[in-house]
Amino acid sequence: MVSDIIKIMIADDFQVLLEDLVELINAEPDMKVVETANTGREIIEKSDYTEYDLILMDIEMEDAQAGIRATGLIRDKRIDAKIIFLTAHETEEIILTAMGTGAVDYIVKGIPDEDILLHIRHAHKGQSLIERKVHDLMIQEYKRLQQSEKSLLFFIHNISNLTKVERELIHYLLQSMKVKEIAKRRKVEVVTVKSQINSLLKKLGVSRTKEITKIINELNLSHLF
Repeated sequence: MVSDIIKIMIADDFQVLLEDLVELINAEPDMKVVETANTGREIIEKSDYTEYDLILMDIEMEDAQAGIRATGLIRDKRIDAKIIFLTAHETEEIILTAMGTGAVDYIVKGIPDEDILLHIRHAHKGQSLIERKVHDLMIQEYKRLQQSEKSLLFFIHNISNLTKVERELIHYLLQSMKVKEIAKRRKVEVVTVKSQINSLLKKLGVSRTKEITKIINELNLSHLF
């Protein structure tokens, strides 16, 4: 039935590969390539007026991240757009940046043709077959962000429990003052300041004073000190 045909758009600037993909997909009874593009700009434009179910998107076209930008812009206009990255890039930074756009899958070029077709069919059904490396990397990043969020909440919560002396220490640290300068300003021994700073670090769950000032500046909380 015509309604069962998976309508696919392909964006790739390598014309030979693009033609091979078109031939591969159109040979399948349940798939059809409805449009192609050689640049990110072109696929964005064609996606506006083409009826499609899924897009195979290269990453590096007119520039190194053209496909990533195109995916983000297409999904801004159509949040349910199913996009699979089919690319030669497999660095952690590119993978995380690409998948952050909301793409449903990430395939590294060079896999067998039958695997590409399998990924397309599963993505169309909403059953992504993300490769193990990509999957593990995404889980790792999710855990890192989750832990980072917990650490941030811990930090913010404990700011409210700081003593007057600890707040004063942070005030001086925000002015980039060294331990000796702080000791002189407060008229105490250097060893006393060091001990108080160590206590402050433990209370805020960080290991260096630079982390304290960095987080406070990023959160625009310096006025509290």
